[in-house]
Amino acid sequence: MAAPALILLALFILVPAILAFVLAFTNAQLISPNPIQFTGLTNFIQLFHDPVFYRSLLNTLYFAAVVVPVQAGAALVMAVLVNTKTRGTSFFRTIYFLPVVTSMVVVSMLWLFMYQQHGLINQVIHQLSFGLVTGPDWLNNPATSMPAIILMSVWQGVGFHMIIWLSGLQTIAPDLYEAASLDGVTSWQRFRYVTWPGLRNTRALVLVTITIQALSLFTQVSVMTQGGPLYSTTTMVYEAVQTGYQQQQTSYASAISLVFFALVLIVAAVQRFLTREKA
Repeated sequence: MAAPALILLALFILVPAILAFVLAFTNAQLISPNPIQFTGLTNFIQLFHDPVFYRSLLNTLYFAAVVVPVQAGAALVMAVLVNTKTRGTSFFRTIYFLPVVTSMVVVSMLWLFMYQQHGLINQVIHQLSFGLVTGPDWLNNPATSMPAIILMSVWQGVGFHMIIWLSGLQTIAPDLYEAASLDGVTSWQRFRYVTWPGLRNTRALVLVTITIQALSLFTQVSVMTQGGPLYSTTTMVYEAVQTGYQQQQTSYASAISLVFFALVLIVAAVQRFLTREKA
């Protein structure tokens, strides 16, 4: 019964991982008449002397450093607000979750038009400032291209993590809140001493999932900026895909993938250590 799932897992996860590890130490190309040769650490030496790789690494870390706390915090606030039985709560839950079920390609194309020089966002800025402020060319300016992608990504993904926070909130025993009310605690004290400790396991799950998604940034960059301008939005995953398929340097792309895999493991291990249950 498990054979179909195991076959698919091996075909699309295990085999590509093994191939990436093997090809990273060769001179393999996507289409080449020359035989594959073992080159040792040549790709990794070239990688750590590549300024584009360092730029993509910094862009990836920058994106994750901003998106993880902002998206997690905004999702928690939204979950607390909709974790009531008041009228209209289901409507707001649906509205908040709607961007999640929309394809990232569709969302990226929509925001691409909104970010244009004469797009919706600049028109709103122009109207609200009574014509005194002209919005920038968001995606063609190195100073605003990555913040623009960050804003869109947070908007698109916050609803999913709101649902995770909400499921964690609903596992907290109501008796704890009743006891806190009898003690006369404030809303902040109730959140700090009842809600926040009760979300320990949920908190770890949210942080890990957001971090992995943030480090894997690709679709938004591919659709909206193609890594530009001046490599200001190039990420590790985007560079690996471009190197492997556009430049056909399969071995070099595999080396980038291995470094990315190591980065994800390190970040996940650090988060696991910081969110562990302390005796």
